[in-house]
Amino acid sequence: MRNLLTIKEQDILPDSPVIDTSTFRKRGAARAVLIDSSGQVYLLNVSKHGYHKLPGGGIDDGEDIVQALERELMEEVGCKADIVAELGTVIEYRNYDDGGLEQTSYCYLAKQVGEQVASTLEEGEIAEGMFEVKAKSIDDAIALLSQDKPDNLEGKFIQKRDIAFLQAAKDQQ
Repeated sequence: MRNLLTIKEQDILPDSPVIDTSTFRKRGAARAVLIDSSGQVYLLNVSKHGYHKLPGGGIDDGEDIVQALERELMEEVGCKADIVAELGTVIEYRNYDDGGLEQTSYCYLAKQVGEQVASTLEEGEIAEGMFEVKAKSIDDAIALLSQDKPDNLEGKFIQKRDIAFLQAAKDQQ
């Protein structure tokens, strides 16, 4: 899968010092630009921090990317999907007080299959005020994420990452 973007802290906070990322913990994640039967795009509103994101999350031990995506879509938006196309990857280098994270997100364009059921968000997601919303189109999703004003560094990374994925999805159409 082709890399669409690499994001470092300096891309968010230009005055941040350049640090060695070779010791960062590595994590894979699976995400989707998920479209329902009427062309709407599933998003998650992270209301506590003022931003939206695409559904998806970390790849657990023993899972492949597609299995992780299937699990995450059921947990976060309560539906199954067929993968239509690979969109690409985004690599993020996030520095935290307890160490750094090198996250590679693998993103797909997907279409909802079957009915939506209740999501099963994790406690941390609920605590962040996360809930599902739908944008009317990919263009509307890009506009919505572009207008967001995340109040934390993680949200600013996610905003850049997910706009890149949405733009790649738009280019596929």
